[in-house]
Amino acid sequence: MFQELLTSATALRRHQDAPFAAERERYLQHCLDAGATCGSLRVKHNELLWAAKLLDADAPCGIDSDKLKTIVARRTAIHNSPTTEQRFIDITRPWLKFLGWWKERTEVCEYQYVLDQYCRWMHDERGFAESTIAHCRDCVRYFLKWCSTTGLKFHLLNPRDIDSYFIDESAHRWNRVTVATVAGVLRIFLRYAATQGWCDPRVAQTIRGPRIYKQESLPFAPDWVDVQRILVEALTDEPRDVRDRAILMLLSIYGMRASEVTSLRLDQVDWQHHAIRFFRLKRRQPQVYPLLPSVAEALARYIDIIRPSTSYPEVFIGLNSPHRPLTRSAIYAIVSPRLLAAGIEVVHRGPHALRHACATRLIAERFSLKEIGDHLGCVFRPIVTGHSGLS
Repeated sequence: MFQELLTSATALRRHQDAPFAAERERYLQHCLDAGATCGSLRVKHNELLWAAKLLDADAPCGIDSDKLKTIVARRTAIHNSPTTEQRFIDITRPWLKFLGWWKERTEVCEYQYVLDQYCRWMHDERGFAESTIAHCRDCVRYFLKWCSTTGLKFHLLNPRDIDSYFIDESAHRWNRVTVATVAGVLRIFLRYAATQGWCDPRVAQTIRGPRIYKQESLPFAPDWVDVQRILVEALTDEPRDVRDRAILMLLSIYGMRASEVTSLRLDQVDWQHHAIRFFRLKRRQPQVYPLLPSVAEALARYIDIIRPSTSYPEVFIGLNSPHRPLTRSAIYAIVSPRLLAAGIEVVHRGPHALRHACATRLIAERFSLKEIGDHLGCVFRPIVTGHSGLS
């Protein structure tokens, strides 16, 4: 890899003789395979040379953020410019993560053993999805940290302590839905804790969240006319618009979740039989839908013309190198600015707003709640309307 980037024999020898040459070369090859340009590879290989010289011999044992700050300070002491520090971090940290040398800082709470055992129970006994386990783990960790901070002993918890927790934390602008969600998570956790003898079983029984009224969140969705307007505005020849329009159509017509869009693979689009297969996360099973002509045209235009050449099987890939599959946050960054630019007033401007728009459109077309649930992947039987709703 060094031979392809360096023409000078002296420079080539300097890079090959420096520490961690094999590790640097392997990472550069990885970046090239992911679609990095020659220009970006030259910048990377120069900064990685600095990093290799500044790393200690025990670097494979792990580098955390504090140690990286020390290395950055040594780098900027040698040569400093307005971009030196950030460029060095942006290149060195991904390299360390690629090698498995990066150590994330983990905050261990006083009741870490309780949290760990509860997470194992959610995974092994209940079979919860990883996203659900992560959400519950964060809620419970926050509660356990509060117990430690306030000096409360977990085995001595009583209903008044739970009330105090919600009073303290509600001051952080928790809304009614958040309070109800946290109350539900803690109720399940404390029930499990009681079965393990960690706390009084009566504590969980006293937790009551606020009442959430049926259909109170329907205004969360933009009007279907506004959704059509966003799709029309994305109908250009700009590469970003071509990709984004295909994503917007999947979100709004099929009611896909952002995570379902990011995980969609090329082999899930059956062009021959005009079908598309989604893996619905809530059901944990695939569902097959008709591939509507308007969606097929948008997908084909993106895949044939815009999609970067890469070994990743996912449909939607970042346009800038290194070309990697889009993340959930990237989907949010696609949808939110378009809703904002269109002047659409909704409570949340994320991709889930388009899923809600799909649901409210089906309600307006007099589909039953069962059929709507099927379409959105809440139950197994899928249905799709005979048209895309687009003029």
